[in-house]
Amino acid sequence: MRLAIIGLGYWGPNLLRAAADLEDVEVVALCDSSPGALARQARRHPYVRVTESLDDILLDDTIDAVIVATPVQTHYEIARSALQAGKHTFVEKPVATTSDDCRDLISLAVERDLVLMPGHVFLYSPAVVAIKKLLDEGALGEIYFVTSTRVNLGIHRSDSSVIQDLAPHDFSILHYWFGVPTFARTIARDSVVPGLWDVAFIDLGFGRLGPLARVELSWLAPTKLRRTVIAGSKAMIVYDDTATEQVRIFDRGAIFEPHTFGTHRAGMAYRVGDVVSPHIDAAEPLRLELADFVASIQGGGPPRSNMYMGLEIVQIVEACELSLRHNGAPVQVALSEGERRRVPDRRSVLAARRFDPDAQQGGAEAAVRRFDPHAPQDAVDAVDAVEAADAADALDPA
Repeated sequence: MRLAIIGLGYWGPNLLRAAADLEDVEVVALCDSSPGALARQARRHPYVRVTESLDDILLDDTIDAVIVATPVQTHYEIARSALQAGKHTFVEKPVATTSDDCRDLISLAVERDLVLMPGHVFLYSPAVVAIKKLLDEGALGEIYFVTSTRVNLGIHRSDSSVIQDLAPHDFSILHYWFGVPTFARTIARDSVVPGLWDVAFIDLGFGRLGPLARVELSWLAPTKLRRTVIAGSKAMIVYDDTATEQVRIFDRGAIFEPHTFGTHRAGMAYRVGDVVSPHIDAAEPLRLELADFVASIQGGGPPRSNMYMGLEIVQIVEACELSLRHNGAPVQVALSEGERRRVPDRRSVLAARRFDPDAQQGGAEAAVRRFDPHAPQDAVDAVDAVEAADAADALDPA
């Protein structure tokens, strides 16, 4: 299979290294707008053609597939052009910045019978896969909650927030383990660069019987931390991506004794058993991910990180951002094509008008449109009426 890499910035060289190591794959072309980036890789891979022109890649009928590792805002246009050119396409996460663009790419891939794969590399982490197996086997019992922390000092990006940059990693892992969440609720702040969220706390709910999850993201932590805790009724897990023992299983939990709870006896018993660190394969997730892409092209079925999952991850990000615009109110995640999210009522807008300086600019219509550009006129009228009544009360308290 003849492969081209588009984008040689931060992550592209890693993809190139992993792709060049695959059997039955020949990396034949590299594309980047930076002559310096091309020159660096040309020294390492002297037999690979380099070009600054995307058309050189797209018009080459001998290239079977492309890997796109360009800035996030360019993913949709480049992926669309690649699919239109008949290339199987791997796109670093997220596959696009909006769910509408994701659906357009999916339609095009289905129409052309091409593989479109988003790059959610943590789905190929042996530790994440091992935990998935334990969950599927019921080894942890009923899952009560999950907490996930992904923080570091930097790197601030000008083209995306900390939610767009880091959250897809945790969202893809949680999606793999538990499916699509029903709601998202988010608070965040722009600590350093105005208008650029660099710390966020996200709550996700996975249905009435599913777990609650809290995701903590930051570019402003003193140390790098990637840690997930899963609390179940039978056992608990700590998954630390940066540790030598990435997965530790704790035989710990609480036992409720209803006949004595609230009396002079405790009514609760706490189980403190062994801690086990299972053997985890040392395979590189990035290489496994690209191998899955190649296998899918060669007829092995859809990849684990498939295009429909990519759409659903983008929908979770959209729900988080909408929740932020509504003062952290819970927002529905899953939507069918053409369906609009039910957003919080006028109380969210009114609260923002009173406490958020940005929402105080302009009249009621500007405030409502800031929260929901497609809001009906009656929503604007409702906010206007409440503010008018508040103003009248202030002038005449009696």
